Amino acid sequence: MSNFIDIQEISRSYSDIKAVDNFSLSVSSGEIMALVGPDGAGKTTLMRALCNLIALDQGKITIDGLSVEKEFEQIKPMLGYMPQQFSLYPDLSVQENLEFYAGIFDVTGSAFEKRAEELYGFSNLKPFRKRRALDLSGGMKQKLALSCALMHDPKVLLLDEPTTGVDPLSRRQFWEILLNLKKAGVTILVSTPNMDEVARADRACFIFKGKKLTEGKPDELPNLFEGQLFYLDTEPTSSIVRELNSIKGLTARRFGAGMHLCLGQDDSIEAYSARLEKLALPKSQIRPIKPGLEDCFIQLMERQL
Repeated sequence: MSNFIDIQEISRSYSDIKAVDNFSLSVSSGEIMALVGPDGAGKTTLMRALCNLIALDQGKITIDGLSVEKEFEQIKPMLGYMPQQFSLYPDLSVQENLEFYAGIFDVTGSAFEKRAEELYGFSNLKPFRKRRALDLSGGMKQKLALSCALMHDPKVLLLDEPTTGVDPLSRRQFWEILLNLKKAGVTILVSTPNMDEVARADRACFIFKGKKLTEGKPDELPNLFEGQLFYLDTEPTSSIVRELNSIKGLTARRFGAGMHLCLGQDDSIEAYSARLEKLALPKSQIRPIKPGLEDCFIQLMERQL
C-alpha cells in the first residue's frame, strides 16, 4: 500500500503551549489508522491541520501527493471530516442535512438520490429521515454526521473521536461501518481514547503532549511493555494505591474493579509478599497477566512525563 497521508515533522503552538511537537506519521491507502491519546494530547490539532483549518509553525502535510498548504482546493473533494463536536444543523431534519451537504459538493438530482439511498442503507436512518437532528439519539447523530461527511464519496476520512459519549451498541455499529468503508478502499484516520476501538484498526499511533510515543499494529504494541504485570483482585482505594506505590520497585495502577502491579523484568513477586500481606493483600489475590494496549500506553506516557 502506498502512503496516502504523509505528515512530516509538524509543530503547532498556542501561545506557550506546544499542541503538536515535531510529529510525523504516514497512513497507507485503504488503511484505518487509530490516533490514540488523552484529552489535550494534540489529536484535534492534528485533524485541523490535515483539513487546512490552522497554519503550521513548521513541517508539511501531503494527501495523495498534494500539499495541504498549497494545493488544498484539489484535496478538498477527496476529504471527509467529522469534528469532535456535533456540527450539523439541529433544526434541520436528517434528510435536509443530507441535502445541505450534498449541495456544498454539488451532488444533485439522481446522483444525490442514489447516494442518499446508499447512506441510508448503512446508517439505518431512513425511518428517521424526517426527524430533526436535535431529536436524534447520540448514536444516530454520529451516523448522520458520518453520512454527511461521506456524501461526496471521499477517498479519505478524518474522524475526531467520533464515538465519544455514544452507547456501546452504537459504537460497535459505527465501527462496522468504518470496516466496510475500508473494504471499499477509503483511507481512515480516526482519533479515539478507547483501547477497545484501537484493536479494530490496522495500525495505531500513541500521542501524548503533542509527541508521538510509538506506532504499530494493535496486536504487536503490547510487546513493547517492559517488565512483568500482575492483576491484583482488590478494590483500588486511594489509600491502597498510595501504599503500594510507596513500595520501591513496584508500580500500582487502578484497572477497572482491580489493580495492575508492574515489576521489573528480573524481579519476583515473592520478594514483596511480606509487604503485601501486611496490607491484607495475600498472594491468592494476585495472578500474572499479559500486558494490553492500555498498559503499554500508560508506561510510555509515564516515561514521557
